[in-house]
Amino acid sequence: MSDLTVSPALLQPTPSAPTGPVATARMRETAEAFEASFLSQMLKPMFEGLKTDGMFGGGEAEGTWRGFMIDAMAKQTVKAGGIGMADQVVAQMLKMQEMSQ
Repeated sequence: MSDLTVSPALLQPTPSAPTGPVATARMRETAEAFEASFLSQMLKPMFEGLKTDGMFGGGEAEGTWRGFMIDAMAKQTVKAGGIGMADQVVAQMLKMQEMSQ
C-alpha cells in the first residue's frame, strides 16, 4: 500500500459565494440583462405584423434589423428604470445567497 497524504488546503472549508459591493453589482448587472431579455421577448409580437413597404419604409433591411432595434429598445427601457423586474430578481438572488450561507 502507498502512503497517501492530503494537502491541508483541501481540508479547509470552501468559501461561500462572494458578498459585498462587487458581488451585488454583478447581481444587478445580471438581473438587468435578464429584464432586458424578457422585455425584448415581450416587444417582439408588437412588431410582427408591421409592413415595411411604402414611401418611407425600410424595405427588407428594416425587417432584417428589427430584432436589433427591439433589443436596443429593451436595453434602453431597463436603463431608464425598467419595469421593476431587475429589483425583484436582485432581491431574490440576495435571499438565495443568504440562505446558502
